[in-house]
Amino acid sequence: MQRIRLIYSKGDELKFTGNLDMMKVWERTFRRAGLRIVYSQGFHPQPKIHQALPLPLGFTSEHDMLDFWLDSEENLAQIQSKLEKALQPGITVQEYQIVPPEIKPLQTLVLSAMYLIQIDPANDPPDLASRIEALLDQSECLRERRGKPYDLRPLIESLEINCEDPTKMSMTLAARPSATGRPEEVLDELEISLQDVEIKRTRIILSE
Repeated sequence: MQRIRLIYSKGDELKFTGNLDMMKVWERTFRRAGLRIVYSQGFHPQPKIHQALPLPLGFTSEHDMLDFWLDSEENLAQIQSKLEKALQPGITVQEYQIVPPEIKPLQTLVLSAMYLIQIDPANDPPDLASRIEALLDQSECLRERRGKPYDLRPLIESLEINCEDPTKMSMTLAARPSATGRPEEVLDELEISLQDVEIKRTRIILSE
C-alpha cells in the first residue's frame, strides 16, 4: 500500500462543483484510470481520499492538494500515465508525490491559504487602498458565523493590492481548524460584492 499526493488545479469547468461532489469526481476518475484505491473498514467503506482544504463553491484554484492510498506498488510514472488519461476537463495535475503513509492527515497540516481576487474593472472601488488600510489597522473585526461570534482580524495574515494592476488583490488567510478565514468575509468587510469578483486560490501552505 502506498500514499500518493497530487497537486492540481481546478478550473472554470468545475467552479460550481461542491466539495462532496468533487470527492465523487475523484473516485470516478480513479475508477476510470484502473487504480486500486484503498477503502476504509466498517459497515460503510469509504475510499481513502483526503483533500487538504475544501474549495468554496464558485472559486477556482491553481494549487489544490489531495492524498489517496493505493493498494498497489506501481511507480509514479505508471500512476501518472493511467490518471492523465482519465482526468476530466477542469482538472490539471501539476505534481505527483509519494508521501510516507505515517505522516499526519493532509487536512491537519494546513496552516493558511493564499487567494487572488480579480475585481470587475467596472466596479473597482476607487478608495480600495484606504479600505484595506482601515481594515488592517483594526485591532479586532468582530463578525458572526453560523450564530457564533468570532474575530476575523487575526485570520488575515496579509492583504494587499497588486501594484501593477489595482483591480487585483491578494490575501493570505489562516486555515487551521476552528481558525479559518474566508475571502468572502474579507470582501464583505471591504464592501465589495461577490458578484463583482472572481476568486482563485493560488497556494495552500502546510506546516511540513
